[in-house]
Amino acid sequence: MSLFFVSARRRSSARGFASGLAMALALAGGAVVTSAAFAPAAVAQSYSREFRAAYAPVAAVTEGEMPNWASARDQYETVFAAIMNEDDRHAAGSFALQIGNNLSDPVYQRRGLELMLASGKTPPEQIGMFNFFVGNLAYNAGDHPAARAALQAALDAGYTENDPRGLIIESYFQQELIAEGLAFMKQQADALVAAGGEVPEIWLLRGLQRAYDADKPAEANEVARMLVHYHPTQQNWVRSLQVVNAVNPLEAPAQLDLYRLMRETQALTQRDEFIRYIEAADPRIMSNEVLPVLAEAVASGELEARDNYYVEVKAIADARAPQDRRDLEGLVREGRTGDGRLALSTGDLLWSVADFVRAEELYQVALDKGADRDTALTRLGMAQVKQGKFAEAQATLAQVGGVRAPVAQMWATYAASKAS
Repeated sequence: MSLFFVSARRRSSARGFASGLAMALALAGGAVVTSAAFAPAAVAQSYSREFRAAYAPVAAVTEGEMPNWASARDQYETVFAAIMNEDDRHAAGSFALQIGNNLSDPVYQRRGLELMLASGKTPPEQIGMFNFFVGNLAYNAGDHPAARAALQAALDAGYTENDPRGLIIESYFQQELIAEGLAFMKQQADALVAAGGEVPEIWLLRGLQRAYDADKPAEANEVARMLVHYHPTQQNWVRSLQVVNAVNPLEAPAQLDLYRLMRETQALTQRDEFIRYIEAADPRIMSNEVLPVLAEAVASGELEARDNYYVEVKAIADARAPQDRRDLEGLVREGRTGDGRLALSTGDLLWSVADFVRAEELYQVALDKGADRDTALTRLGMAQVKQGKFAEAQATLAQVGGVRAPVAQMWATYAASKAS
């Protein structure tokens, strides 16, 4: 199953991170590298005798009005074999890069850059850029470990243009090292935030896609939270909550609380989501919550008022809703004095009529009287969110464990986004 939000461009991959490489590499080769090309007359003392002798006849075929770069490539091994010192190595690398640029040969582009870097003669201000180009070339060749090493060297040299971190992340994904890629992504995200930077949305979208594809629930849950923490758009809430819903084995009560958050963030976008929400709430029990959800489903176009399903459910909810409101005060009195389960169900009834102040009270009673702890805590935190008690809600939701934890964590992330 493929996630709905990944475009064809993103599916196709790594090229998004490496776009423009050929042009940039050509510019670097032309403006920077060729100025360092071998010039035996001017700097004869820098090169070995053996290298000068091997280089001159091969370089000669690239001169004049019709340079023969293919012939130079065919003869290049004689130049390479004659390297005796680091100046030779740098010049041989520059020549290989020129061959690669003129023939659009990535093997020679990479070979040239690697030789120049290995020589120790590359100007310090160009080391990061050259390593980045090596990393791109290695990536495109499918040599992902070498790509990561070069891209990390580029970062270590202070080069951050063209998102080398993103390409490192993608290199892990291309090897199906999903956990490693996501761990690197989180590490880099934390470092960027600590330095006052922003986490690129594309990292998180790719991470969410790959965690989902690889069926890694824990990782998918974490990236989903990160996505809406750093980029809390309505579309990202849709993406994140749909993934959390898909990768976690939630029973109906926990799934209901996730659908409630989807409603809160305007992330209910599919007919099946509205129907599952309605079924989990149950029009016979929480009719006053079901009725507005039905109306929203119709307004969104996901249900039609003439649908048999809509007609049947609305009839049940319409009949039940007034009775629930009439019985509410008596049920609240019983809920306050009854056991934990009764307090919990009373809190649910109060939630359904949007009485979040008293819902919070009853959920606390339920918690104190031994109702299911994770359910009571989740709904207590949700009721606090609905009242704008965002800090309290985060503290409450942080205590939820077990299978409900992913739902509570998404509610806590939402509370944090509202608090900020």
